Amino acid sequence: MGAILQIRNLAIQRGERTVLLVNDLAVERGEVLAIIGPNGAGKSTLLLALALLLPPTSGAIWFDGALVTSQSNLTALRRRMAMVLQEPLLLDKTVVDNVALGLSLRGVGRAERERRAAVWLDRLGIAHLARRQARALSGGEAQRTSLARALALEPEVLFLDEPFSALDAPTRAGLVEQVAEIVRETGLTTVMVTHDRDEALALGDRVGVIMGGQLLQAGTPEEVFTTPVNAEVAQFVGVETVAPGHVIAQDGGLAAVQVSGFVVEAVSDAPLGQAVLACVRPEDVTILPDVGRGLTSARNVLRGRVTRLRPAGAQVRVTVDCGFPVTALITRRSAQELDLAVDQSVSASFKASAVHLILRAG
Repeated sequence: MGAILQIRNLAIQRGERTVLLVNDLAVERGEVLAIIGPNGAGKSTLLLALALLLPPTSGAIWFDGALVTSQSNLTALRRRMAMVLQEPLLLDKTVVDNVALGLSLRGVGRAERERRAAVWLDRLGIAHLARRQARALSGGEAQRTSLARALALEPEVLFLDEPFSALDAPTRAGLVEQVAEIVRETGLTTVMVTHDRDEALALGDRVGVIMGGQLLQAGTPEEVFTTPVNAEVAQFVGVETVAPGHVIAQDGGLAAVQVSGFVVEAVSDAPLGQAVLACVRPEDVTILPDVGRGLTSARNVLRGRVTRLRPAGAQVRVTVDCGFPVTALITRRSAQELDLAVDQSVSASFKASAVHLILRAG
């Protein structure tokens, strides 16, 4: 379908400091692009630049195939977009008046305003609040009103700037699911920024990782979350076992990596002698009694000692010292059945296909 937004060599400076540098990024029509990164990484700056609300210091932006310049009719281009912010920013009017506000400002007739407002009030489950004053809304109701206002504009691109971050967990989960359904059903091109990995996984067709003002990686959620390009990205996307080692054998795409006192096998073409970081996600690690290989077909079974147990909702995060720390995420039931305790001897196992090797110097 082609890109509706594209940027090349985009740089944004504040004073003498470059706060954003993105060499190449395209937003395809109909896709949801989730930009993730820590606070202050430059996510919102990128969003504002893509929404044509923040002029770049250098570089180029294309919208719908046309280069955006100082001579472009920016107002007309912006009217083809809509944005939802972390704070709903509602006027002291009724819910329906707020939803219809953008349409009114764009000169849409009353009958059409009312029709579109009614559609999105109903779709977002707040039709019963239409005549309520905005100041009387809960946080979730206010954000649904803000979303309805943006969607009523029927934009070509929807921008979401951490719109769920101020909501309580149950409200956030429900709204994320609802927005995911809407953008899938409508095919609405959407760019969202968030620091929440689960939101990115729930919504994103593609995920981009920004850290330190630079786009370090972009790809499918599977690519980004299982094959991070460096240790910094790996840590941010939830890879908790990251251990330095060297490839000591290579056999047709199966690498043997010396890591501390263990040999870890990984599906990788990394060459003999290559310095690497061996990365394993915690959900790919299984904790077994200290009985060796008999209970698993996994190629990697490392004996060690439990050093930490941390509750994680319905799961438990288990850290095992295997000469290097290996972290597993297991169910509470599994932890209870194993009767896990700090200093207990166990085995940590994982498949060779679960190991991602990042090449490093040295």
